[in-house]
Amino acid sequence: MNRRAWLLLGVMSVLWGIPYLFIKLAVEELSPPVIVAGRTFIAAALLVPIALASGVLAKLRGHLKVILLLSLVHVVGPFLLITYGEVYIASGLTALLLATQPLIIAVLALRFDASERVGGRRLAGLGIGLVGVAAVVGFDIGIDDRDGLLGAGMVLLAGVGYALATFLVKRKLAGVPPLGVAAGTMTITTVLLLPFAVVTAPSALPSLTAGASVVILGLFSTALALVLFYRLIAVAGAGAASLVSYTSPAVAVLLGVAVLGEPLTAVTVLGFALIIAGSWLSARRPTPAAAEPAASPALLAAPGPASAR
Repeated sequence: MNRRAWLLLGVMSVLWGIPYLFIKLAVEELSPPVIVAGRTFIAAALLVPIALASGVLAKLRGHLKVILLLSLVHVVGPFLLITYGEVYIASGLTALLLATQPLIIAVLALRFDASERVGGRRLAGLGIGLVGVAAVVGFDIGIDDRDGLLGAGMVLLAGVGYALATFLVKRKLAGVPPLGVAAGTMTITTVLLLPFAVVTAPSALPSLTAGASVVILGLFSTALALVLFYRLIAVAGAGAASLVSYTSPAVAVLLGVAVLGEPLTAVTVLGFALIIAGSWLSARRPTPAAAEPAASPALLAAPGPASAR
């Protein structure tokens, strides 16, 4: 990668590493539906005009049912699950658990996609990553902490949603401009969650910290991050862009420790290393394939903070 690509990767690592911190700050005062609807509204308000000006929204015609389904499995479900999950577990642990997405894809591929099925090195990576997950959950949460296990389960379920989204995009939305897909899913999510956000809205204005956290989530970690992510794909290719899946959790863990005072144990570091190593091995293919821009929407699920982040 050239210097520009490395710079974009660094910026993306931060943009998709900070959501967990700001979700943790916002959820202290605001309900998950309010947080998610707020960030997707902000993202849609920025992405839709860009998509309209570039003419990509028109290319969503004929794909609206798939876009609706994608909104549910890739944005509505994961965003809510991650936000609810952070009520019970640390922001850094949330990011570590979401780094397991390549492992989840490898497992789901046994049923949904023969081209992604594991074997050999990828199977070993799956085993290593699962050991890392067990270490992180078992030692950082503990089997007796029901609330912690509930939060971890929600976050891992969000990872399943992100993984399913990759299969859905690969099969049904190849060739559809990713900017149009992003604008569409953000808009649909806002509309679907607006009633729940209204019902669960606080009776008093939130603090500046909570309000600013939602703005940062929508403006930087969703709208700007998606635009820069597509730019990174164009500059360096899909394979290089996927590296953000491994760098952004480190940012999230460090912020959790430095800002929120979350503990950083030797087991956490070991589990993180195993998860990242296992995910990297599970995502590797026997032979490198050229990245196709048409398939890039699948990469929306890469962190997210794709996404969710």
